[in-house]
Amino acid sequence: MTVTAILIDDEHKSLAILKNKLERLCPNIDVIAETQDPEEAVELISNLNPQLVFLDIAMPGMNGFEVLQKIPKPQFEIIFVTAFDQYGIEAIKHCAIGYIVKPIDSQDLIQAVAIATENIADKTALAKNTQLIENLGIQSFQQKKVVIPSQDGLEFVKVEDIIHCQGIDGYTKIYFQQQKPIMSSYSIGHFLKLLKHPDFYLIHKSHLININYILKYLNEGYVVLEDNHKLPVSRTKRTDFLNMIRSV
Repeated sequence: MTVTAILIDDEHKSLAILKNKLERLCPNIDVIAETQDPEEAVELISNLNPQLVFLDIAMPGMNGFEVLQKIPKPQFEIIFVTAFDQYGIEAIKHCAIGYIVKPIDSQDLIQAVAIATENIADKTALAKNTQLIENLGIQSFQQKKVVIPSQDGLEFVKVEDIIHCQGIDGYTKIYFQQQKPIMSSYSIGHFLKLLKHPDFYLIHKSHLININYILKYLNEGYVVLEDNHKLPVSRTKRTDFLNMIRSV
């Protein structure tokens, strides 16, 4: 499947490296334009309607997120390109959007392009991009939404509605405040990274909980959550866990 792409980065050298790697490693990518100017990037995207945009985050004048916010109904897949930017990467991961870190690793690029190509066929870009834009305007972690790939497609859920995640044979079952549980094909390790925040605590290798839903702690080493789940706290984590909840 041939994919039309636009490359956006304020550094000429970075653009040249990315274009060269795409030509050598990702022959299905047809680069139809490139620019170092964020304002021009908005025009190019609007006029050329690419299927994929490689978008640098840290650019003077207008960063990558601001470029995205200027595009009405952004229906293209995005691969963000960034030097390590924790805030940026966390925001992107919450919405299941691709990213690669500078200096660009060849295997990371190949994998990101392969996933983007699959996603183009699934036509989920608009929903994910819209959610990212919404999240960028929300300061509270609990108020943000995360994208959860499930058997039925993509689920967009508020962090504050997640009570806990249970790892089951490489899958993860997510329990919510006001909806039925979702089974995701992603492992609990994925959600540990996705929900990396003081409000979430891995009490056991198979249980990641939202501490805002703790109803009580039992002396025999269990927590009871507001949905009445009684979950074990690993012996190795009990002291740290108790110190944490006492300090909240």
